[in-house]
Amino acid sequence: MAFYSKIKDSLTPRFVLSFVVFLSIVAILSLTYFFIDQSIESSTLVKILLGLCVVQILILQYFFKNQLKHDLIRKNLNNRIEDLKFELDKAQNTVDHKSAYLANMSYEIRTPLSTVLGMLNMLKETDLNGDQIAQVEIAEYSSKHLLQLVNMITDNADMESGDVTLKLSPIDLKTDLTRLFKVFEYQAWENGLDFEFKFLSKNKKKYSLLGDSARIQQVLINLINNAIKFTNTGKISIIVDDTVNLDGDQIVSFYIKDTGVGMGPEEVKSVLQPSDHLNPLFMDYRGGGMGLSISYSLVELMGGELKLESKENEGSTFYFSLQLKKTLNVKEESSQIQPILRENIHVLIAEDNLTNQKVIKFLLEQLGAECTFARNGLQAVRLYEKEDFDIIFMDIYMPDMNGYMATRAIKETAKYLKKNTPIVAVSASAFEEDITNAKEAGIDDFIAKPIDVNRLKELLENYAPKTSIIH
Repeated sequence: MAFYSKIKDSLTPRFVLSFVVFLSIVAILSLTYFFIDQSIESSTLVKILLGLCVVQILILQYFFKNQLKHDLIRKNLNNRIEDLKFELDKAQNTVDHKSAYLANMSYEIRTPLSTVLGMLNMLKETDLNGDQIAQVEIAEYSSKHLLQLVNMITDNADMESGDVTLKLSPIDLKTDLTRLFKVFEYQAWENGLDFEFKFLSKNKKKYSLLGDSARIQQVLINLINNAIKFTNTGKISIIVDDTVNLDGDQIVSFYIKDTGVGMGPEEVKSVLQPSDHLNPLFMDYRGGGMGLSISYSLVELMGGELKLESKENEGSTFYFSLQLKKTLNVKEESSQIQPILRENIHVLIAEDNLTNQKVIKFLLEQLGAECTFARNGLQAVRLYEKEDFDIIFMDIYMPDMNGYMATRAIKETAKYLKKNTPIVAVSASAFEEDITNAKEAGIDDFIAKPIDVNRLKELLENYAPKTSIIH
């Protein structure tokens, strides 16, 4: 069948015409030979030649008609290509004008804002009573919030155009981010929401971190704005966790939690994917999701991964971790976690994010555990069948096979029936639905991110072999 199809594809009009001309020449030569040999009468010869002429005329007419059609199609295609080139140039000019407009708008807004902030600072230096000081402070934070929004618009425009580079410099995250969070604190209060933020750190540091403070703040501005915008009642919570040290690096994890409208599974899958177009799922009221998409790209640019856990009508948690280098020639105070295990226990950790792997590895090894990692649920099941583990820490949301499915698969193995290995679920948001699903899947316990060391110790004391615990 393929042979006949190949022959059919090779029968182009030009080939058919050449073949017909060849046959006509052969026929004319043959008729001439028969006429000379007097094997055919002249009247018959004339009729046959006339028939050949008619056939050739029809074939030529068909060929030239197709040739004209092909020429017309080629011309239309060339015209279409030229139109597309024109539209592309026009779109590029529009983008250039948009960038110029945003730059001009940013300048026009920043100028009076700077004057307002300057006057507010001068007003704070005058003799004000308590109520007046509070009013000036609110006006100052509101002005700073507006300035942050302007910065977000211009920075996002740069990100869309791909004109973004990281500018690493020593930063003091706690100082910088406290100012930023204070701005959003007033915005949340104006919307009738509770707002809290906290920094998890074991000791006062004697070093700074190298990072791009502006880009980190840009991501947080996008995420916190989004959280406040889609939370009607309840609370916005922000956690900055920098308790994990790795030689010359520090892992800093950020969690932005809200009690807002949340998202369904399909929205969660698509909202963080980088896109040049507005997401149709968010055209109604979420502004196209461009801020989230840009935040995803920025976090990726800084070496992390922005992740999301959400439940409809319960809220959302966005989180990401960055591995930042410490400044040189400094000494840090010891923050060694005291081990609670007399001997190493073997722990399987199913976690797809590399930075989160480093965090939990650091904490467990400090407590005396030995860690093996799986990048997804399917890999966790295969590792469990091959090696012996004392405890399994199972991230709920992973690619290929999630934590619930992996737990059910592990519990069906012959090894689990003998060992009954404890399985602990790990999630950035301890939604009631997540905890219920974990119990239904047969998971023994639950720990939320950011991981609390005391809670981790408690789990090890509960589930590690009793002979390995230091009493």
